[in-house]
Amino acid sequence: MKMTKVVPFAMSALLIGGAVVAPSASANEGEAVVTNATDNNEQNPQVQPIFIKVAGTVDNVEKRDDATYYTVKEGENTNVFVVNDDTLVFDNTGKEVKLQKGYKVTAYTYANKPMLMIYPPQYNPEVIIVESEEMGTVEVDFFNKELVNTDNTLKLNVGEETELLSLSGKEVKAEDLAEQHLLVFYTIATMSIPAQTPPTKVVVLDTVAQEPGEVDPGEVNPSESAIQEIINKDFYEVEGTKMVPLRLIAEELGFKVESTGKGAIISKGALSYTITRGQKEYGYNKAIRHFKVAPALLEPSKTYVPVEFVEELMK
Repeated sequence: MKMTKVVPFAMSALLIGGAVVAPSASANEGEAVVTNATDNNEQNPQVQPIFIKVAGTVDNVEKRDDATYYTVKEGENTNVFVVNDDTLVFDNTGKEVKLQKGYKVTAYTYANKPMLMIYPPQYNPEVIIVESEEMGTVEVDFFNKELVNTDNTLKLNVGEETELLSLSGKEVKAEDLAEQHLLVFYTIATMSIPAQTPPTKVVVLDTVAQEPGEVDPGEVNPSESAIQEIINKDFYEVEGTKMVPLRLIAEELGFKVESTGKGAIISKGALSYTITRGQKEYGYNKAIRHFKVAPALLEPSKTYVPVEFVEELMK
């Protein structure tokens, strides 16, 4: 690997036939993590949860302040769902419903969401599905550019009759569904691999965006300014690609950085990236993407990645 340390210079920008299915609720709850296949017992990708899926029957309902607390029991397990106006509550056909005592429910919440360390466990789920006797199937998963889910079992054929919504309330078009976490409702699917379905309703599980404040046209975003300073002062060129320090930039952008010994997992909200030194493949939620040049330990305890990755983190 050819590597040269480069003298910093000014930058003008940061980054140069159908089968009916039975009513059910499902979620792929793992994220592909890139590992070094030369190591023992690491031939298969490890799996980290993205969604926590909790099911049971509503046993008690208690209204407190601006939220309602639903105690849910399944066997000896007890959990509490904290539900507010932002929580999506549907039955398995996609109809909005109000939770009641005695309902069988399944809740989905992001695994990296903060939780109170109390018993019984409390969850603030994005989605709660109520089981009904009507025909309908629910899928909660990450869908790629072709609108295929992560385990290649379901492809969405979105038509004019498909109802499209978003958790943030933004208007959604079919092209906005690619590479998103989706809540999908459907009733029929083909027997192909992947099965193809015309969904009746799709909800994008995005977060509520804050309204931007007024900014002076000549004013530079403080975070962008800090990142530009990092890139200008601390970079290498490897095989013609500018490499920049991962942790410094990720933490400046508000990501949590966890060392894996061979790389790092960086996360913020629903986003999670798994990066392994020496490998061009990296995990993005439950998908696999590729660097032009593999991340490398170019200084003691400092992993460097291609500068193009910064643009992805800033989206």
